[in-house]
Amino acid sequence: MTMTLAFLGAAGEVTGSSHLLTVDGWRLLLDCGLIQGGKKEAARNREPFDFDPSSIDAVILSHAHIDHSGRLPMLVKAGFDGPIFTHKATRELCDIMLRDAAMLQLRQTERANEKRQSRGEPLLEPIYTEEDVDEAMSLFVDLEYEQLMELSPAVTVQLRDAGHILGSAIIELWLKSGSAHKKLVFSGDLGRCDMPVIRDPSFIDQADLVVMESTYGDRVHRGWQETLDELKAIFARALESNHGNILIPAFSVGRAQELLYLFHLYGKEWDLSRWSVYLDSPMATRATGVYVRNSNLCDAEFHRYRRHHPSQHPLLTKVNFVPTTEESMALNEIDRGLIIIAGSGMCNGGRIRCHLEHNLWRQEADIIICGYQAVGTPGRLLVDGAQELKIRGKPVEVRARIHTIGGLSAHADREELIHWYRQFSAAPPVVLVHGEPEAQQTLLRHIEPYCSHGVIAQKFDTLDLGQLPELVWLPPQSF
Repeated sequence: MTMTLAFLGAAGEVTGSSHLLTVDGWRLLLDCGLIQGGKKEAARNREPFDFDPSSIDAVILSHAHIDHSGRLPMLVKAGFDGPIFTHKATRELCDIMLRDAAMLQLRQTERANEKRQSRGEPLLEPIYTEEDVDEAMSLFVDLEYEQLMELSPAVTVQLRDAGHILGSAIIELWLKSGSAHKKLVFSGDLGRCDMPVIRDPSFIDQADLVVMESTYGDRVHRGWQETLDELKAIFARALESNHGNILIPAFSVGRAQELLYLFHLYGKEWDLSRWSVYLDSPMATRATGVYVRNSNLCDAEFHRYRRHHPSQHPLLTKVNFVPTTEESMALNEIDRGLIIIAGSGMCNGGRIRCHLEHNLWRQEADIIICGYQAVGTPGRLLVDGAQELKIRGKPVEVRARIHTIGGLSAHADREELIHWYRQFSAAPPVVLVHGEPEAQQTLLRHIEPYCSHGVIAQKFDTLDLGQLPELVWLPPQSF
């Protein structure tokens, strides 16, 4: 009888979520995400899986963000043909995000091949195509929150709202192996309480083991009112200094919709009538449609607003959607008076790159960074004070004002992570994943007084769940 959990991705780093659960030979993958960052990190996505994809019986996907879902088409291409269980809203968002990822892969591969051909090197194939996405999407199976589903005689699952983005889930798993019965809780990415649009993360009482994200384990976000005041001040200063453009690199799912909602609610207070607001992201536009169709998943404040303002949808008004490349390029002919929300959120692709090229060197421009920036990404370089960025092979001087707004993060901070964990009774052991080493060490130090046993997972660590709560690690093994 065996019951093991192996950490194969987002172990010692934030992205590339992938955890392999084995119960008496039945194999379940928790998430299957792309590794994000610089060129070195992205190249790792071309490496084969650490296991035989055809041996996996099922996948449970916590949410649609590409660092959790982005290798699913590769998994299917490599032989996986089982069900992919996730929330309905996550399935809808993945249908958008995975197709966009396939298109980006194609473009990046074409650019890389131009250089490789000139050097006489072998040409690359995209890691997956839209046809591979079609195959992956055909395997998705919808689960509702709090719906118990028996996946096998040994594994039962239930999703709970993680409060991170629409459809995001905490995964509860009840496991049986012989006489051993264990409950595993995987946090996925945890959101924050009292944030706009999305409901608060669910609290859970019982677990034998908690596998918890730690992205912001080393910091405490600004309070919500402080964040609103900070945004208001940025817009006011921009008006005073020649009304230059404001660029907001934003994740197309979650952050973009949150910003649209805030601009609608606070437009008058922030004097946004003096700006033209553009959402320049076809993917974010399509994702906004998913939010509108699944508004039953939004929080009580959102529903109260809709009841009192039935003719004004807060995600669809006071914003100009930019569908075509030509319309996006036309925005670069305007040097002031625009607020442009565009992807990608880490500035490593998408239309934001073109807008940075035309605005980053302007001292009257402002760049608002409002989400996690992986090591090696252009967004991280801006946060860390880079004096120039290379865009399309050319250096662009950074003269615009750079603002980091941590209070808009969709990830729980250190205190919020600890608060979520402390709702479990009996202080179950906790394994930290999805974090940079410094963040994880800090969170572990702060959570240890409250937990029976806390550790940080490293890649290829394998835990013998049958020996909980002792946290017995198995020797290195093949998967």
